[in-house]
Amino acid sequence: MKLATRAWQAGLFLFFVAVPAFAHHSFAMYDHSRTITLKGSVTKFQWTNPHAYIELDVMEKGAVKHYSLECTSINMMQRAGWRSNILKFGDQVKAVVSPLNSGQPGGLLLELTLPNGKVMEPGVPAANTFTRTPEK
Repeated sequence: MKLATRAWQAGLFLFFVAVPAFAHHSFAMYDHSRTITLKGSVTKFQWTNPHAYIELDVMEKGAVKHYSLECTSINMMQRAGWRSNILKFGDQVKAVVSPLNSGQPGGLLLELTLPNGKVMEPGVPAANTFTRTPEK
């Protein structure tokens, strides 16, 4: 009886440990074959778990287009030198992004040039698997 109870407890433990791992998404929703370069104005910098986000307004063909850029976890970003106050509303930045496969205005941030010219990388795992497209 004790063995059955312990086996059941171990199975339950493994279930609760494994479920969160399956809940995390992959980078399959982003186009690994090209990047786009966006120059725009920061409208929001969301420093939250599980991922940080940058909201960016970009002038395209005479109209403002809003992009939502997913970053990595704030833990990984902190290791790369990012801080919660690194971006402010209105900052003019340049972002290299792996676009969404759906064509929606958004993507995965691979590199950001700050207003002072400093280039920051958010620490994307396997960033070298994203083919960089030359800037136009």
